[in-house]
Amino acid sequence: MNNKQIAGILHSLANLMELSGENHFKVNAYRRVARSVENSRQSVSEMEKLEELPGVGKGTASVIEEILQTGRSSQLEELQQKLPPKLPDLLQLPGLGPKSIYTLYKELNITNLEELQVAAKQQKIRSLSGFGAKKEEKILEAISQYQSRPERRLLHEALIVAQRFTEYFEGNEWIDQFELAGSIRRQKETIKDIDYVVATTKPIEVGEWIASLPEILEIVNQGETKVSVIVKVEGIEISIDIRLVSPEQFASALHHFTGSKEHNVRIRQRAKQFGWKVSEYGVYHPEQENTITFRDEESFFAHLQLPFIPPTLREDRGEIERAEHHELPILIQKTDYRGDLHMHTLYSDGADRIQKMAEAAQQKGYEYIAITDHSQSLKIANGLTIRDLQEQWEEIDRINAKMEGFTILKGTEMDILPDGTLDFPDEILQQMDLVIASIHSSFKQDEQTMTRRIVKAMENPYVDIIAHPTGRLLLRRDGYQVDMDQIFQTATDTGTILELNANPHRLDLNDELLKRGKEEYGLNFTINSDAHSTEGLEVIPFGIYTAQRGWLEKEDVINTLPLVELKKRLKSKI
Repeated sequence: MNNKQIAGILHSLANLMELSGENHFKVNAYRRVARSVENSRQSVSEMEKLEELPGVGKGTASVIEEILQTGRSSQLEELQQKLPPKLPDLLQLPGLGPKSIYTLYKELNITNLEELQVAAKQQKIRSLSGFGAKKEEKILEAISQYQSRPERRLLHEALIVAQRFTEYFEGNEWIDQFELAGSIRRQKETIKDIDYVVATTKPIEVGEWIASLPEILEIVNQGETKVSVIVKVEGIEISIDIRLVSPEQFASALHHFTGSKEHNVRIRQRAKQFGWKVSEYGVYHPEQENTITFRDEESFFAHLQLPFIPPTLREDRGEIERAEHHELPILIQKTDYRGDLHMHTLYSDGADRIQKMAEAAQQKGYEYIAITDHSQSLKIANGLTIRDLQEQWEEIDRINAKMEGFTILKGTEMDILPDGTLDFPDEILQQMDLVIASIHSSFKQDEQTMTRRIVKAMENPYVDIIAHPTGRLLLRRDGYQVDMDQIFQTATDTGTILELNANPHRLDLNDELLKRGKEEYGLNFTINSDAHSTEGLEVIPFGIYTAQRGWLEKEDVINTLPLVELKKRLKSKI
């Protein structure tokens, strides 16, 4: 396990200890240890004496040892059994910490969100020590915001579940062909449910077999043409709809159930121009009184005199018109990607050493990476001082001297301070290969202030990239208020590159902004992992999917450039 994973378990343990009323000195001790593990520049799994870490004693060392050996904490599991099962869910409410939740649990016996909402509406919370009427109102606001979020899952979570069922379907001899459909096939950033189209001549048997799978929590519907179930895989609960079709109907059904609805409406309108009717069963020709079926989707589109339209484009954003004129974009592919320009190491809040990150990237076939640890103002992430930076540069030089066919670029993810000033002086920035600037504080500034803040950073000649430009966290936090047209225009004027952060919790910029930035402003973008461990490098495909949804081609993304051309592009701003 890496440092970040160990620290995550320790933070969870501290939270549940506080929820159970544990002595606050002990709770704080565990929080300090979690931070020590998180900020350690040495991998904890490689340490001979855990007590060398600040704040770690015999007791906490034994907890870490157990985590290292088993990947779990028995102490954490005991607390999970002891506490009401839905009490930890309250930690998801912004502004409500473990200490406050414990008070609510102890004084009012509140064990879940519904009980909290009732108590707040009945004004029972304001009289508790440390609360008051204002905090009670904020709790109601937080609950309202939490409940208003749609019942959706992140794309990467849905794909974890889909992978399990894909493996099942691959092993079933009654299934001739199957494919993911719906929003998960179109690679939308969040998913309500998972759709499959399954071709079989034995739909009843397949339906009964699906209903018997161990991950099924509930059978919502089971028939000859459709099976709907609620499943749970690796703690992820989601609905799956499986359409059972004959093999000859598979291609038409796959197109129909892939959607989007808006795209399908346009396809039906096009078919109507020829006097035909499109459905999930095929294309009906009234004059011949027969329904044409197809061997694949390419044949389906060809019948409508269109080239194949990739699923990621099927949102009725102009793809039909472009297809009619054979002007669809040649979408960026994973194989076009040459290097990752945003990642963190043990120097700041990452979990792995520079060498390990570089070796993992080289194994993925990359030609280069940039090490971009946090800057000095972000103390919570162990941000680097100028002296730390210089030490890191020396290490990068040593590693570069040993690695063949691979280059590590010297960079930083530098804080844009609330007034728009930057965290390092220009004389330091000009020594770097690459400079990323980003927002990590004062998210609630008004639109004008936030826009001016980012624009000021972009106007610095040494700032190459603005990372996660809107600051959103999917299903958790809306982006800050910012005038994206002004950001796009400034990017055009200054040559600053905007990031598509591939972390599946961010995917920032989103597909619609990417498309607008490309088509209206002619912008280039960069797709990066923002990895904090070698495992974090694996998220790049989510960035590629989002880029495809934004109609990006290879030439729109600087990570597709060979190293020499990349360096020229980065220097073109100065």
